[in-house]
Amino acid sequence: MRISTTSCLCPFLVCLCFIQRCSGTGHHTKLANGETEVHHRPKRGWIWNQFFVLEEHMGPDAQYVGKLHSNSDKGDGSVRYILSGEGAGTIFIIDEVTGDIHATKSLDRERKTHYVLHAQALDRNTEEALEPKSEFIIKVQDINDNAPKFPDGPFVATVPEMCEVGTSVLQVTASDADDPTYGNSAKIVYSILQGQPYFSVDPKTGIIRTALADMDREAREHYTVVIQAKDMAGQVGGLSGSTTINITLTDVNDNPPKFPQKNYQLYVPESAEVGKPVGKIKANDDDLGVNADIKYSIINSEGANMFSISTDRETREGIISLKKLLNYERKKTYTLHIEGTNTHVDPRFSYLGSFKDTATLKITVGDVDEAPIFSMDYYILDVYENSPSGTEVGAVTARDPDSRNSPVRYFMDSKEDGERYFRIDEIRGVIRTMQPLDREDTPWHNITVMASEVGRHVPVTVQVLDMNDNPPEVSTEEEVIVCENSRPGQVIQTVTAVDKDDFANGQRFSFALPSHLPVNPNFTLKDNEDSTASIIARRRRFNHLTQELYELPVVVWDGGEPSLSSTSTLTLRVCPCQRHGKIRICQGEAFLSSAGLSTGALIAILLCIIILLAIVVLFVTLRRSKKEPLIIAEEDIRENVVTYDDEGGGEEDTEAFDIIALRNPAAAEELKFRRDIRPEARGHCSLPHNHKTPSVELDEVDVQEFIRQRLVEADMDTSVPPYDSLQTYAYEGQGSSTGSISPLDSVAAPSEQEYNYLEDWGPEFRRLAELYEDSESDVTT
Repeated sequence: MRISTTSCLCPFLVCLCFIQRCSGTGHHTKLANGETEVHHRPKRGWIWNQFFVLEEHMGPDAQYVGKLHSNSDKGDGSVRYILSGEGAGTIFIIDEVTGDIHATKSLDRERKTHYVLHAQALDRNTEEALEPKSEFIIKVQDINDNAPKFPDGPFVATVPEMCEVGTSVLQVTASDADDPTYGNSAKIVYSILQGQPYFSVDPKTGIIRTALADMDREAREHYTVVIQAKDMAGQVGGLSGSTTINITLTDVNDNPPKFPQKNYQLYVPESAEVGKPVGKIKANDDDLGVNADIKYSIINSEGANMFSISTDRETREGIISLKKLLNYERKKTYTLHIEGTNTHVDPRFSYLGSFKDTATLKITVGDVDEAPIFSMDYYILDVYENSPSGTEVGAVTARDPDSRNSPVRYFMDSKEDGERYFRIDEIRGVIRTMQPLDREDTPWHNITVMASEVGRHVPVTVQVLDMNDNPPEVSTEEEVIVCENSRPGQVIQTVTAVDKDDFANGQRFSFALPSHLPVNPNFTLKDNEDSTASIIARRRRFNHLTQELYELPVVVWDGGEPSLSSTSTLTLRVCPCQRHGKIRICQGEAFLSSAGLSTGALIAILLCIIILLAIVVLFVTLRRSKKEPLIIAEEDIRENVVTYDDEGGGEEDTEAFDIIALRNPAAAEELKFRRDIRPEARGHCSLPHNHKTPSVELDEVDVQEFIRQRLVEADMDTSVPPYDSLQTYAYEGQGSSTGSISPLDSVAAPSEQEYNYLEDWGPEFRRLAELYEDSESDVTT
């Protein structure tokens, strides 16, 4: 079989078809009679090939793809061609007789480039394969139906100003969905539509470069460039797409700082404070960012000694500050030479000159009527507490710095509380007390002394010196605990003292028990000579039930001059203690003691309660487990039936049911109230078969009527359980067509019974028949 196509779309395929058709060469073999037989090389019946079909075919008829042909096809229609694989039967159809293949749909190469199919030639009559199944490919041939696109556009790019011509800015790349290996459908050429003469683009690579020298950011900063991409190598008829690139020139330091003018003047009063700004100066720079940073400096010594200059980072201004106090009487003018320099200099632009500029600033000092100046900036004076009124504390002095040297007057700020305790001599500045002072109340007094003229003032602090006027006290914040198992000589607790006086007079303490009181038989006190004392037990064991609280008076002295003392009473509480002196909760113990219950008794009561609860839970559990089920299982029913077969005790069995009650309904009526008691069923069927009981001879009519009445009463009575099994099963009726299965009516002897018929019931009853036969033989024997 061969595959052919009418359109010579590919020269390679034409050559391949030609070679296959001309491949009839063979080799010669000599026969015995001298003749030569030519053996032709058999042709390959099935040739692998490729078909081509144009994409986006829009004709009214199906597009012809190619033809399949087998060497076995004689043209009589006996060969049937079958096509399978991708798109077979839907996209591609084949004429089963001629082998012609057509494409029924318009194909898109960008969605699928090729289809793999399988062809087979069959005998139409026998359905046998004339050629083995072969695989071939139908490729979708590309046409220029996709325009170039810039998937990442629009773009943003930057390039430094003043850069050289040809500096690379950005590379843009367009994509074309057409086949790049076939024709020029995907061959793209780039061109610039907007942005000339500043920028250019490489037509092959899409690299955008600068095309103009010395582009100045200060003149123009932003540029918009439009790049076009056109396929078909830029030929007429090609498709195109475009994108926009926003290019910004970045700043470089190509502009030096410049002062707007060369000479400046500034007025500064002599009262200006040191370290405070007194003026500003600024040099302009057209650059941006760090390229516009300026450092200012004072380059002459006259101005540098009295003034300093710094740069404000936000405004790039030079801030002039005062280094020393100005004095109009000494110097009235200063001249400053100020220089502004760029901090980041680009050496590429050094040819433009030095990146700095200078200016002259003349400062005029203004005369001010100055306030009096105190001899010190701050005064600290001392005075003892409890000193009498009028005691001199100290003095302040001030002078007028002006040339006039006017006299100074002193006074205190009336808004402060210090005026109640002190007064000042307005001429000499001497400060005295107005009343005795208490250091424990206010150890420091802050007052403000002012000098006349313009309100010059100075702060004054008066310290009140301490005197020993407060006795010490024993610290009683913590409760003293005494363990019941204390031993003689054991330290109960260490106590300390507090004193309101100053450190010099209040931190040395001595302790002792009151000497005027009798010796304490329970506790004693030991002075540790380190401003602490230890309480020591004097006897063995304490009992909080006997006595819980003890009082211990303690005398403490301070080390001041003169020495002061006080007596404090400590309360000692007796409590049971754990090991290592760990104290239990005393409140809980006190509660138990008041209730008269010890810990052991309380534990015993709790154990009894727990045991009683456990017994109740166990009893309830056992009662629940013994309840009868609501539904009686089948096994229980069978057991109840078996109990009716128990043999009675005969006439001596007083508990057995008396059948005569059925004969006497009147007597039974008296026992109607006992029907709620379930009777025990004792059957009479265990009597010998040859013995007739009187109950068998009862009148059947009366008995049946009696049972029927009882059944009706039992059914209608809703106050008692349905215990009517005795009435239902205690009597067997007669006249049944199947006969009775009870042994009561069996009059024949056991030996007269025949059991051979059991064998006719099947193999299940064969063993039962054998057992009865063995039993008959034993009886006979």
